[in-house]
Amino acid sequence: MDTTVAKQLIDKIYEKRKAAALELEKQIRECHQQSDQRRITQIIEQLVDMFSNPSNPLHIRNGGLIGLAGTAIALGVDVAPYMEKFIEPVLACFTDPENRIRYFSAECLYNIAKVSKGEVLVYFNPIFDALSKLAADSELSVKNGAELLDRLLKDIVAETASVYIPQYPETERIRDLFDSQEQSILVAYPDDRSLGENGTMQKKAFSLARFIPLLQDRIYVLSPFTRSYLVSWITVLDSVPELELITYLPEFLDGLLKYLSDPTEDVRVATENILADFLREIRDVSMVRQNKEEHAESSELRRPDEKLPDITMSHSERALFIPESDFGHDHDGEYSLKDDHKSEDYRGTGALVPGQGVRIDYAAIIEILIQQLDSQHDEIQQSTALRWLAEFLTFVPDVMVPFTPRLIPAILPNLAHHVPMIQSAALRTNKLLLNVIQNLPGPVEGLSRHNTVEKSVAPASSPAAIPQPPRQVIVQPPSRDASSPESIGDNQPSSSSDKTTMVQRPRSGTMQTTVTESSSRPQSRMSSNSVLGAPPPPPVPVPTPPSPVQEDADKFNYQATVNELTVQFLSEHEQTRVAALKWLIMLHQKAPKKILAMDDGTFPALLKTLSDSSEEVIKHDLQLLAQISSSSEESYFKVFMMNLLELFSTDRKLLEARGSLIIRQLCLNLNTERIYKTFAEILEKEEDLEFASEIVQKLNMILITSPELAEFRKRLKSVETRQDGQALFTTLYRSWCHNAVAVFSLCLLAQAYEHASNLLSIFADLEITVPLLIQVDKLVQLIESPVFTYLRLQLLEPERYPYLFKCLYGLLMLLPQSTAFVSLRNRLNAVNSAGFLHIAPKATPNPITSRSKLGRDEIKWQELLNHFRALQGKHEKARRLDLGNTLSQDDMTITPLSPPASAKPPMRRRVTGDLPVPPIMPQKPALSPLNPKARQNGLLASTLQGATAPGMMQQRTRRTLGLPVVGPRKG
Repeated sequence: MDTTVAKQLIDKIYEKRKAAALELEKQIRECHQQSDQRRITQIIEQLVDMFSNPSNPLHIRNGGLIGLAGTAIALGVDVAPYMEKFIEPVLACFTDPENRIRYFSAECLYNIAKVSKGEVLVYFNPIFDALSKLAADSELSVKNGAELLDRLLKDIVAETASVYIPQYPETERIRDLFDSQEQSILVAYPDDRSLGENGTMQKKAFSLARFIPLLQDRIYVLSPFTRSYLVSWITVLDSVPELELITYLPEFLDGLLKYLSDPTEDVRVATENILADFLREIRDVSMVRQNKEEHAESSELRRPDEKLPDITMSHSERALFIPESDFGHDHDGEYSLKDDHKSEDYRGTGALVPGQGVRIDYAAIIEILIQQLDSQHDEIQQSTALRWLAEFLTFVPDVMVPFTPRLIPAILPNLAHHVPMIQSAALRTNKLLLNVIQNLPGPVEGLSRHNTVEKSVAPASSPAAIPQPPRQVIVQPPSRDASSPESIGDNQPSSSSDKTTMVQRPRSGTMQTTVTESSSRPQSRMSSNSVLGAPPPPPVPVPTPPSPVQEDADKFNYQATVNELTVQFLSEHEQTRVAALKWLIMLHQKAPKKILAMDDGTFPALLKTLSDSSEEVIKHDLQLLAQISSSSEESYFKVFMMNLLELFSTDRKLLEARGSLIIRQLCLNLNTERIYKTFAEILEKEEDLEFASEIVQKLNMILITSPELAEFRKRLKSVETRQDGQALFTTLYRSWCHNAVAVFSLCLLAQAYEHASNLLSIFADLEITVPLLIQVDKLVQLIESPVFTYLRLQLLEPERYPYLFKCLYGLLMLLPQSTAFVSLRNRLNAVNSAGFLHIAPKATPNPITSRSKLGRDEIKWQELLNHFRALQGKHEKARRLDLGNTLSQDDMTITPLSPPASAKPPMRRRVTGDLPVPPIMPQKPALSPLNPKARQNGLLASTLQGATAPGMMQQRTRRTLGLPVVGPRKG
């Protein structure tokens, strides 16, 4: 550099420094015309020393930067060979504490980039990193200068990044040096080399694959200025179709989603826009892929003879001439070689198809989206992730299937989210996922449930082991470049070798064979081994290609999904529990022999769910239990009924509050006769007599009142005419004997009036307790209900039904003079006033008209009476035993019985506190007719025989029971 120019360049006055820079520009042009590269190099080194030395005064450093800018302008694009000497020192000035140094360094680099154009892309990574720091600079002038440089670089990238090849050996060498230093490329795709005129490989100046690790590192910054800077660059790179930034989306999607909760509105809006663009691109690429696959399948069907054999060609030859059908999708949902060869075909015809040949790592994206659904992330991130998953279910449902066990615990809890935006997104996603699984082909016959359980041991033991498709880690050799995949078809042999490398090194760390690469049909991208993390089978000869149904069956893990659904029973939200049951109902309909058996842990959870506080949950739970029972063997059904009775026995509150609902729903979903006969067979041998009486009373009330059992009641009415009806009646009768009023009402329902009247004679020998009188009171009310309309009409035919009157009058004599007594008496008096009872019953009723005589040969009535007397004797003995253990006074009038736990048989566990003991009635001077001492005096027997007691005795009896006093009837 001339001495005069050098002096003026370090002058303190800016105008003199500017003039010196113009003079230096002329000298550089002359040297460049004379090809004096040595002097140019010396001048550049001198300028670099001026501005890079922090000990130099400010005006000297500024002069060096201005001189370097003038030098670059003079050299033009030929400055590229010298950029290695000054790019790094200039970028170092970006962090200088002096504001003017930072500004002039940005201005200098702006001039350098403006003249060098595409050559500066070789240094894109360090320039981008330095500019990301200037974007958040506190000085406004520096920030404005950085924005000018940033816009220039964006223009250069948008115009030339996808096509520009370095024209100088120096920049090519720098590019190779950067490639050899970069060892952190996570996703290696086919390189961005292009064929030169001489057939040698030439690399482009800009490498997207080398830039992605830098973006991945910077994406987690917190500064809103830097975030805005990064989003703007992502938008620019995505706008270049040839770069295919969407291929690398998993590398920075997690950090980008965090920008949605940024406090700055500009950052949030820009992020929402770019995410919407990415989602639209993924949908378009998926649609293009599906269309091509359909086209390929139709082509194979039309031209089956055009497929070339593989065994006669080497790997390189095969890559050049391989049929399209031999390439498919790889293990983590990427669609690569097959699409790329087709895109080359389209390029050959001159047609540009958007999304052609683009590979998308669906599995990695889904993995990131699932991670966003925990409560640690912001609500906007959760709702966005749910919307993305819902969209994926619409255009790539096959990729979503293996993730179902992990999606269940992520989606179902959000069905009851307090934020409407998340709740609505979760509802839509759950509905779509349910439809996708429901539309899958059923499991292949021959695959037992035990195989599925063994396959899912790892997912059940650890949440992280539940189907998590691996993402592949591929590191290409240093001599190979791995940047953008836009020229995948330019080097087909290399692509083939890359594909083999990808199969040999999956992210899961398991050693996989390359047999599938040489076979004519590749392995499914979501095979059971890769999904579950299980070790693959040892290398074997190439097997027969599996059928599509087999592949789909391997994708979905039934048992792991059932395990996750069972966990949702513990959710505090009703919507979540109902949704889990709906899932299980659907899965059992789809594979009844594969899931939900008696020997797994799901059945106890389903039984426990019957104690749920939500009626909707109980209904769906019963529907599932009924569905399981209907498709299982008889032994399973009986075990289910036994477990249900055990549950009722240990949880009396459940029996009282939900027992009727549970039994009615079971009768609605299953065969009523099967349920009642099974209950009867179990209860006949029940040792817990109090529980047996209580459950029989409940079953009998349901039998009489439930509209779901209307057909079943009709079966019982034909007990004398149908053989199966007689067997049913006998089965129910033997267990109904645990409750005297229940068996009496059963006889009324079956129109066995003669036998019912015989039962009343045994009632005279029983202890008439308050619970029994309450049941009789309820029975009288039921007689007045529509269920017994036929019985009331039969009162008009005393000759046909003589024992019916004896039954009803017997009930009347059992009752104290309460409201039920008045109701039944009025009913009988109405018949009497009509003159029907004046017809005396004949000693021998007509066997044709007497329904009670029909079927006497088939039903052994005397044996049933003996069974009733014996069973009631056991009940009375148990009550007296409990009474002796709990009472110390003999003169108590009426005392409700509450047997202690020690007196209970060991078969069932008793829950204390379920049956509250009513307060003891105060002692009265007169004895109640219910007292055993009174019965010994014949008072109760005379009442049952129809004798009219004195009015005073009736009043005493009613006062003792706490009932209103009714005077003796006159006339």
